[in-house]
Amino acid sequence: MVNMDFVELLNAVDAAVWGPPMIILLLGCHIYTTIRTKGIQRKLPLALKLSVTKDDGAEGDVSNFGAMATSLASTLGTGSIIGVATAVLSGGPGAVLWMWLTGILGMATKYTEVFAAMKYRVKDWRGQMMGGAMHVWEQRFKRPDGTVPWWAKLAAIWFAVMACFTIFGIGSAVQTSAITSVVQANFGIEPWIPAAIVCGSALLVIVGGLKNVSKICEKLVPFMGGAYILGCLYILACNHAFLIDAVITIFECAFTPKAAFGGAVGSGIMVALQFGCARGLFSNESGLGTAPLISSAAASKNPARQALVGMTGAFWCTVVICLMSGLVIVSTLLANPTLIADTGVTDGATLANSVFGTIPVVGTPVLMLGIICFAYSTILGWSYYGERVTTYLFGRRWVPLYIGLYICMGFLGGIGVGDVAWTATDIANALMAIPNIIMVFVMTGMVAKETQHYVYDGNIDEEYKEEIHTLEEKSAFLRKKA
Repeated sequence: MVNMDFVELLNAVDAAVWGPPMIILLLGCHIYTTIRTKGIQRKLPLALKLSVTKDDGAEGDVSNFGAMATSLASTLGTGSIIGVATAVLSGGPGAVLWMWLTGILGMATKYTEVFAAMKYRVKDWRGQMMGGAMHVWEQRFKRPDGTVPWWAKLAAIWFAVMACFTIFGIGSAVQTSAITSVVQANFGIEPWIPAAIVCGSALLVIVGGLKNVSKICEKLVPFMGGAYILGCLYILACNHAFLIDAVITIFECAFTPKAAFGGAVGSGIMVALQFGCARGLFSNESGLGTAPLISSAAASKNPARQALVGMTGAFWCTVVICLMSGLVIVSTLLANPTLIADTGVTDGATLANSVFGTIPVVGTPVLMLGIICFAYSTILGWSYYGERVTTYLFGRRWVPLYIGLYICMGFLGGIGVGDVAWTATDIANALMAIPNIIMVFVMTGMVAKETQHYVYDGNIDEEYKEEIHTLEEKSAFLRKKA
């Protein structure tokens, strides 16, 4: 048994690293990039158009839609449902508004980090694309002789190492745990059975490489996203008498200290702001550096095109999916004001189960399908993140070992082993974000200048002519040159 003092220490560290300073840093980054890119969010219609437009002849491993779908598969996790429920339970209905606004502002940060990753992407020895914060740090600051300053190398390795730890928990163990929990709760099946099925099927997809993962995600993401949205719309139609009141309640609780749902949930403005922003930031992953790891593999004419496509991930994840979840939860609680007290709700998971369970016939299936599909897609998407950072840190030969550990962690999480691992990886997630956020701040000036040229001056179809550098097949710890 894990020493309780150690568990308490981990929980304290986790609360500290994801406390107000980190939230302020990420939110500040979102606001800053929004200003510097002149409100790139207003180009959302163009971004949505580009996301389904194939760039014929452009260099890359997957289509821009494939990259977007894989990235979205990674971000559409349990946070899109249970995370929203947690925000409402802890921060009140007003948290939904702050979560939504965080998603809108986060689009600019996602645009910036993807732009930088595309501009400074490299190839591995097999000719496959590699990108992300670690390569931006190395390629942007390398000297004329190809060597990298120690501080840039440190930032690059720091990001990659923290990403490795994060991937095993958030990308694998936590998601499998969510699937086995919902299957056990609804069907009474022993956790090891769905855990084995999920991990076995995921392994078959993952060993096929990025193109295989991308093909699955291209089909899975539109299906699961569309099905969940339609399910939520049906539930909202059932709750139509309370829908306007739900919107009013969300706005009122965002700006006034007001109790809701018969006094069962109440919070101050700052609490609503803190929990709403925290769950929104965690849900869409803008600023955490994950999306560029896959977006940099896209076949795109220039960095701006894929950056626009990349920012649609934050839009779909938070602005659409999380908003749907929030409206369903708040409207249902208004329709059933004693639900929290009657069902003994203690956390976000039980609140989500109670809310969706009130809707006859479709409520529980929508929740179950959403959690299973979202969690499974996250396992696939994050597997590629792990492959890229493993290749950067240790070389391609270590990837099979990484895949084996990734699948094993998923199985252990599914059978209930790994609460401590989740907390530890959550800490690593915050530490991984720090070098990425610094990179975003540093790159914003360059991104703003080139965005003016590509996006605002009407050169979005212009081809980027810079040669893509090939990286040596060596560990980052031994590699002398970038």
